[in-house]
Amino acid sequence: MSATTVDNAGRPFKADRDVAEWKGAYTPYDLVKEFLIALVVVTLLIIGLAVLFGSPDDTPVTVKSWSTTSAFTNPDTGANSPGQVDFAQTAITELDGTSGTATYGPPYNTTTDPGPKLGPLGLQHWAGVHHPINTSEDFVLGPLSTLTGNPQIQSAVTEYRNASPDQQANWNSAYEDAVAKATLVDGKLVVPSGDYGPVGTIISGLTSMATSGALDGSLLSSRQFYGTDYTKPLLFIADGAYLNSLAQAQHLGGDQWGMMNETGSYPGQAWLWLYTLWYQVPAIGNSSNADVYVFAIMIGLTILLALVPMIPGLRSIPRWSRVYRIIWRNYYREAERVGGSGAGTT
Repeated sequence: MSATTVDNAGRPFKADRDVAEWKGAYTPYDLVKEFLIALVVVTLLIIGLAVLFGSPDDTPVTVKSWSTTSAFTNPDTGANSPGQVDFAQTAITELDGTSGTATYGPPYNTTTDPGPKLGPLGLQHWAGVHHPINTSEDFVLGPLSTLTGNPQIQSAVTEYRNASPDQQANWNSAYEDAVAKATLVDGKLVVPSGDYGPVGTIISGLTSMATSGALDGSLLSSRQFYGTDYTKPLLFIADGAYLNSLAQAQHLGGDQWGMMNETGSYPGQAWLWLYTLWYQVPAIGNSSNADVYVFAIMIGLTILLALVPMIPGLRSIPRWSRVYRIIWRNYYREAERVGGSGAGTT
């Protein structure tokens, strides 16, 4: 820039936008060399730490591990609950369509509930149902239909499917009341008797599939060569209390800054603090629209950050605060020692 108040592009010089032309010395810097050195050091560090400490991941949570656990503390009730009991109580909600997944709405199914909204905008319904899930068929009746060698279960499934919706609802309601009082005796699920028709056989058969591990494979079945879609088993497990109990024990709950934590005693994603922060605000964290609100806030902050170079005054804070002289203090100390014009910026 010349000594006039016009820059090389012919624009008037503005103190909060433009920088005086550098007239000091230049020092060569090999960026590729620095990158390669950093890459080698970080790679060796990762390999060394991996050999010493191994993977911090816990074993996967499966339907089998859920249904075979002896007991866990239910975070909703505070009581100890055997895995089979929690599984059976969850399975009936999948069958009668009252579980969290069954009533979730898009992208899994349709529902009259508008879901999370941002003002008048129902964001959840925009994409529509593109991963359809019918919990009654996909989680219960469908897997049981694969047990072709068990005529009792096949008869119960057929009877249930052929019944009227009202009859199914009566059976489901009766079993839901009974299974709330279920116990585990000698490792087997015991449900009080009641007028619930074939539902008892259905849930008992599904529980046996779960404890044997067969249900995990059935829920993962797909047309692809590699079964990598874990959506169904994960949603099924999440509808119960077991997964939530594990999350709470590992301090991974939303009210425990969960996005910033990691399983075990390992550090988590500390850079996600700003996302997790908003969930700790009661007005946001207690709202059914919490995810949408946090999404909107972070989009707004991102746009604001992108616009910082265009906002007069705000963009000049680093220069006015002279924080750059602290960051580059070694350079300025050397420039001033040799009498360079490093002070030509400010």
